[in-house]
Amino acid sequence: MANSGVQLLGFFLSLIGIAGLIIGTILPQWKMSAYIGDNIITAVAMYQGLWMSCAFQSTGQLQCKIYDSILQLDSSLQATRALMIVGIIVSVAGLGVACMGMKCTTCGGSNKLRKSRIAMTGGIILLVGGLCAIVACSWFAHNVIRAFYNPYTPVNTKFEFGAAIFIAWGGSLLDVLGGAMLAASCPRKKQVSKYPSMASSRSGPPSSTKEYV
Repeated sequence: MANSGVQLLGFFLSLIGIAGLIIGTILPQWKMSAYIGDNIITAVAMYQGLWMSCAFQSTGQLQCKIYDSILQLDSSLQATRALMIVGIIVSVAGLGVACMGMKCTTCGGSNKLRKSRIAMTGGIILLVGGLCAIVACSWFAHNVIRAFYNPYTPVNTKFEFGAAIFIAWGGSLLDVLGGAMLAASCPRKKQVSKYPSMASSRSGPPSSTKEYV
């Protein structure tokens, strides 16, 4: 029962993590305008994401514009896009494989050891997908920090972290945690003792006496 509970917990953690990855990838608040120096009071807040850039005015109006050309984008932004998409696809595939090997499902056969190995394989795939998303978020965050502390960057063009990157970070960590729990749920093989049991050793050889008439 404990092994089945670990599998269920890992499955739901990975499911929540994948939902966080999808939401974080879609949202445009990966980085937002930094209010520093003379830029403390402004009428427009700028947001930039993986797919669009948005301007939020003080009147409450939000205007977004999707990036026109992929080739015009920064290479780091293109790599972040690719890693996030790969992470989501791999995680969804790993979740499907893990679902086939869980004890509470009927698909995947009735062999318990085989199902556990399938669940472990799905957990490893989830780990790979979560790590791809972590690398993407960390790379994007590194570029934001480097541009923020660059003395040649104008003050009014400096950005800081937005809410979407934290959602993607949290989803990737949950994905990795759930995948690790599924990968660790495979039971170990029982070790066969090289020595005979005490009961068999005490019983001695079978009796060979015969009755004669």
